[in-house]
Amino acid sequence: MKKILLSAHIVTIVLLLAACGGGSKTSSASLQSDTIPLKYAENLTLVKGEGYTEARLRNPWDTTALLHTYILVEKDKPLPNRLPEGTLVRTPLSNVLVYTAVHCNLIQELGAVESIGGICELQYIKVPEIIEGCRNGSIVNAGEGTNPDMEKIIDLHPDALLLSPYENSGGHGQVEKLKIPIIECADYMETSALGSAEWIRFYGLLFHQSAKADSIFAIAEKNYNELKALAVSQPTQPKVMCELKSGSAWYVPGGNSTTGKLYNDAGGDYLFDHYPNSGAVPLSFETVFDKAQDADVWLMKYNQPTDKTLSGIRKDYSPYAQFKAFKDGQVYGCNTNYAAYYEDFPFHPDKVLMDLIKIFHPSLLPEYELKYFSKLAE
Repeated sequence: MKKILLSAHIVTIVLLLAACGGGSKTSSASLQSDTIPLKYAENLTLVKGEGYTEARLRNPWDTTALLHTYILVEKDKPLPNRLPEGTLVRTPLSNVLVYTAVHCNLIQELGAVESIGGICELQYIKVPEIIEGCRNGSIVNAGEGTNPDMEKIIDLHPDALLLSPYENSGGHGQVEKLKIPIIECADYMETSALGSAEWIRFYGLLFHQSAKADSIFAIAEKNYNELKALAVSQPTQPKVMCELKSGSAWYVPGGNSTTGKLYNDAGGDYLFDHYPNSGAVPLSFETVFDKAQDADVWLMKYNQPTDKTLSGIRKDYSPYAQFKAFKDGQVYGCNTNYAAYYEDFPFHPDKVLMDLIKIFHPSLLPEYELKYFSKLAE
């Protein structure tokens, strides 16, 4: 995929000329337009023009560059004579191929699940309508997202592909040759939970569900800010570590990641927030132990048929038992095999925030019961 690099001092001049491959392109033009205000999202800009909406996605790994530009035009209206340059997307989308369970769940919540014509990674999807659709053949199962079945995609003839981009991925493989608009769902690379959640307004535009999207976000925003204010006002904050070693590296969320900031917003002292990354940071066991050996709380997410236990993780890697949180029994796991953490967190971060506040400051939410995490048994 062709990327256009922009030097910082000329961004405002050339933004309307920026473009990216992957679909039908419109002609560049200088047109009157109004920016749709966003409060938290840093990598998304929405601009309303005459007969179109322009969505600019900033590259989260190189913030001087654009990742993609989309020009949204309603299907039942003719194309305006002059449009900015970008990937043309006719809305509402009605036959999409969705690569991620997260966005399948979102599309269902927006009331547009009938727009899903195909999916990848069926094993992670929990939406009943999609599971049944794949069973009866009304929804195409295109296999693994890293190597989807091209013949099935061609036969489906989707009006867009929704997938998540990754740093240094080298593009999206064979699907780029199909000239189908690729919607790069980079919401997960925002630097705050509400910034990620605000991308729902972009997805609302794609499916003509803006009013519902705005309503969902407004509720999440209100709840999140109220909960955050309650949690961060506490005089003490437990020291928080997270995740497990994977192979030779221990991946922790960076300090500018949605997860890293979530831990602090829940009234915790996230021990790795000094790393400026908005994605995961690979560290050695020794580095993690040096920083987090005295952590008060240990959080981890995993996917397996049965819940992890303290004895189980010690058997997997005996040095885990050296952490204070392990010795004190303050280890909490989220088994995403059944807990809808990844489905809920991106667009309902307030729900996950409640779990963390309950763990960090139990007295603040005395009636609340944990929904995603549970304390690891012996």
